[in-house]
Amino acid sequence: MKSISPSDLSSFLALARHRSFRRAADEIGCTPSALSHALRALEERLDLRLFNRTTRSVALTEAGERLLERVAPAFRDIEDAIDDLNNFRGTPTGRLKINAARTSAKMVLLPLVARFLELHPKISIEIVTDNDLVDMVSEGFDAGVRFGEVIAQDMIAVPIGPRQRTAIVASPQFFERHPKPTAPEDLRALPCIGFRFGTGRLYAWEFERGGIEVSVEVEGALIVDDQDMMAEAALLGAGVAFAFEDQVRSLVQDQRLIRVLEDWCPYYSGFYLYYPSRRQIPAALRAFIDFIKTSGRP
Repeated sequence: MKSISPSDLSSFLALARHRSFRRAADEIGCTPSALSHALRALEERLDLRLFNRTTRSVALTEAGERLLERVAPAFRDIEDAIDDLNNFRGTPTGRLKINAARTSAKMVLLPLVARFLELHPKISIEIVTDNDLVDMVSEGFDAGVRFGEVIAQDMIAVPIGPRQRTAIVASPQFFERHPKPTAPEDLRALPCIGFRFGTGRLYAWEFERGGIEVSVEVEGALIVDDQDMMAEAALLGAGVAFAFEDQVRSLVQDQRLIRVLEDWCPYYSGFYLYYPSRRQIPAALRAFIDFIKTSGRP
């Protein structure tokens, strides 16, 4: 078998991450046709097909999946070794790629990142919002932001931002037409704004009071996949919405939304920045973690 160069494997990893010739080519600085030619040459040298290609999609074959499993950690170790040289500089440098749910990105991550970048002008951060959990290593992310309850146990998690509390709200006009619920079960008789995860699952609203936990599968004519949109829909009188307290605080104070079932809305531990357990943490990520620990959780 002919020798395989690191540049060949870099092209493979880029396409494996993005599953798009255009995006992968943008990352490594070449044209999609040049990338396609390089991957075809790599497959010929290996005498194996690594990707199944159609006009609309790119997917790894079983052989491609196996190569990705073995090669990605090795390249990450190389990147960590090079990044470790930042310790010899007075100012951390580098690039971070962070995956976060849209709500957490807006509420806690973006304000922190803006302040952090003012202090570290040689670091750049890319935020990718996605409500679904992703494989951070294979997708090329340095860290993610999610609720602590959904983070895998093999990840290292750092609290980011304050505790969070839920809020059940609807517009004053809505409650002129419908009774206010006094218990979570009352929501089953009211039109509620549903939330659907990217996996297709509808979220069952969760409540807790005095150690009693209740889960309610609400129904309504409107279903969305974004919590900010839920609050907007509630403002328009479309139904009862499930939101975070901080999202709707000013709207409740201005009486544009009415809050109900407040005694059934528990506090959660809040959001966490999480990252894979590795021997070496990139200098830029270490600087961001240190910043969070000193200023990220009031």
